[in-house]
Amino acid sequence: MTETQAKNYKFKAEVSQLLNILTHSLYTHRDVFIRELISNASDALDKVRLKQVMGDKVADPDSDLEIRIALDKDNKQITIADTGIGMTRDELQQNIGTIARSGTSEFLKHISDSKQKDINLIGRFGVGFYSVFMAAEKVEVISKSADLKEPAHLWISDGKGSFKIEPVKEKVKRGTTIKVFLREDAAEFTEEYRIKSTIEKYSNFVPFPIYVGKEQINTVSAIWREPKSQIKDKQYNEFFKFIAHQSDDAVTWMHFSADVPLQFHTLLFVPKTNYEMMGFGKDEEGIHLFVKRVLIDSHSKDILPVYLRFVRGVLESDDLPLNISRETLQENPYMLKIRNSVTAKFLAHLKEFAEKNSEDYKNLWTQHGRILKEGYTDFAHKEQVAALFRFNSSICKTDDELMSLDDYVGRMKEKQDTIYFLSGPTREVLVNNPALEIFRAKDIEVIYCLDPIDEFVLPGLMEYKEKKILSADQVDLDALKEIPKQEPSPDKETEKVDEKAMDKLARRIKDILGKKVETVRISERLVDSPAVLVGKDKAMSSQMEKIMHMVNQDVKLTPKVMEINQKHPIIQNMLTIYQKDPTDPFLVKTVNSLFHSVLLLDGSLDNIQDMASGIQNLLSETTKMYLSKKSQKPKK
Repeated sequence: MTETQAKNYKFKAEVSQLLNILTHSLYTHRDVFIRELISNASDALDKVRLKQVMGDKVADPDSDLEIRIALDKDNKQITIADTGIGMTRDELQQNIGTIARSGTSEFLKHISDSKQKDINLIGRFGVGFYSVFMAAEKVEVISKSADLKEPAHLWISDGKGSFKIEPVKEKVKRGTTIKVFLREDAAEFTEEYRIKSTIEKYSNFVPFPIYVGKEQINTVSAIWREPKSQIKDKQYNEFFKFIAHQSDDAVTWMHFSADVPLQFHTLLFVPKTNYEMMGFGKDEEGIHLFVKRVLIDSHSKDILPVYLRFVRGVLESDDLPLNISRETLQENPYMLKIRNSVTAKFLAHLKEFAEKNSEDYKNLWTQHGRILKEGYTDFAHKEQVAALFRFNSSICKTDDELMSLDDYVGRMKEKQDTIYFLSGPTREVLVNNPALEIFRAKDIEVIYCLDPIDEFVLPGLMEYKEKKILSADQVDLDALKEIPKQEPSPDKETEKVDEKAMDKLARRIKDILGKKVETVRISERLVDSPAVLVGKDKAMSSQMEKIMHMVNQDVKLTPKVMEINQKHPIIQNMLTIYQKDPTDPFLVKTVNSLFHSVLLLDGSLDNIQDMASGIQNLLSETTKMYLSKKSQKPKK
């Protein structure tokens, strides 16, 4: 349709409602209208380029494919011009006129339902052009179609209910020029720095040059779309610093493209420093989601699981619609497939990196490991995530030596079907924990868990490589009987013990301690220590119980089982005292002091005063006994 006269039109009701909201309600993040107009210009350039590639004739075939932005401070105007496919009169009327696209009503529903007016929804419903009225009191659009026969037309509106289309008499080149007459409170958009920063934020990777005046702003190329073989490490690191706003090089990166069943490109980086672990608050997910090179979300939560939130980078897919909403994005079947694919690929990349660069991975783990451990809940990728975990263990020689679960499984004893761990505040505390004596005697490796989260991580995994995972203080001793002990030292005498008498002593110790312990029994796990506290069968581990108590003081520490080593001199001496007089007060004091000592080793001692008082009373008794014995010896 080619008309030679100006004609006035009224917006349809939904468009009028939309424009009213944009003009009067939405004032935050108004720079999004720049993004939307550039995005539309980029689409127009793509379309004309496709026509040229297919050999179709177009108007002004020699025009450079570009976007130019001009600023006029004096008149408060901004002009955005492209050399794209342009629009005919009919297209002007349909695309930015009376026909309310389905996206308009959907946007209106979301914006009215939302308590906060989320400007990021603009453009995800195909109503991006209208965002210009957040800042404009009037808009003029001059467009010349690539169709050789079609003349140029001018579209004019103040966004208040109507628009006008009229022919342009002057000669106009192919493309669309949008002149925005800014409102008084939007004059900031005539400032060069404001426009440049907006382009860098949203449109830096648009595949056509964007000029502000004579300067091209989008100079960083979308290297994620280029073949890996053509990109050097220096380019990767420069891109990482740009996209992640960091000064250091990345530790490692993964550049990956897929064509089937979905087409997408991704470039992911691991930073050297984890600012979340330095106390700067929880990291926002750092993956930039692009659709057709236009930034849709700079902190997408849909690409990687939350335990990979330290990763920075970009993902772009042309299979996602440009006008997709956040809510739709989360439910989009393409996005779910992309997420699963990228997560599995990136975890595999980290595993390969760890195998080839153990020291570099150790540094990566030191920085990001605590966040990565949160992945124990990702059952879809559980073994992949667990393979990346690193721990100290009883085989390690120093505090900072690390081993993997694969290392542990590879060193397991014959007939051992369980991975054992023990939690505590330091390696030194764990080394001296009596619960480990049976493991040392049988030369069984125990993982040392020095981070409180490990109490959730390892039990949360439940198993790894078909091996159960269990806390060493919950071990079923019958399960260890099949594993032989190391040969005892030839000079170590094996003393015979009266087991019936020892059982009676155990019952007496229980009577003395009362409700402080669940029961007292003869230990099969102790070698060098006189006693130890262990959890009841199938109860939560000792360290987990302490964590729960710290989080909620109402969660009381339950009494534990006290095991005594019937071959230890202290226990044998206690038996001698018991056999002479079961009610001997010194036996009572000794039992209480022994209990305080095992509480201390267990990390469960709350009342230090009681322990100190008991030790002092015991010292008083023993010094008297020593002096009495000394005085009975004849002087030489």
